[in-house]
Amino acid sequence: MSDGEPQSTANRLAQTRTDLAADRTMMAADRTLMAWIRTALAMISFGFTIYKFFEFEAAGKVVDRGLLSPRIFALVMVSIGLLALLLAAIGHRRVIKALAVQMPEPPKSVAEAVAGVVSVFGILVLFATAFRH
Repeated sequence: MSDGEPQSTANRLAQTRTDLAADRTMMAADRTLMAWIRTALAMISFGFTIYKFFEFEAAGKVVDRGLLSPRIFALVMVSIGLLALLLAAIGHRRVIKALAVQMPEPPKSVAEAVAGVVSVFGILVLFATAFRH
C-alpha cells in the first residue's frame, strides 16, 4: 500500500481499538488515584479529628494518656495518609509515562491536581498537629 492510499477498514478498526484501550487505561489510572486520594483524606481527617476531640475533652486539664497520646495518634494517621498519597501519585505518574507510548500527549489529569491540593492540606494539618501545644 502506498502513502496516498487510504487505510483499510481493518487497520482503522485496529487503531481505534488501540486508542480506546489507551483511553480506558488512562481513566482507570485516574480512578485508582482518586480512590487513594479518598483514602488518604479519610486518614488525615480522622487523625486530626481524634486529636481535636481529645483536646476539647481535656479542656485545660492535665490528662495522662499513656504511650499513645491523641497527638501521636494524629501524627501517625496524617503521616500514613500523606505517605499513601505520595506512593499513589508516584504509581499514577509511572502509568502515565508507560501510556505515553500509545498516547503522545495524554490528557491532563484532574486527579493529579486534586492529589496536590489534598497533599498541601495534609501537610498543613501535620504542622498544625505537630506544633500546637
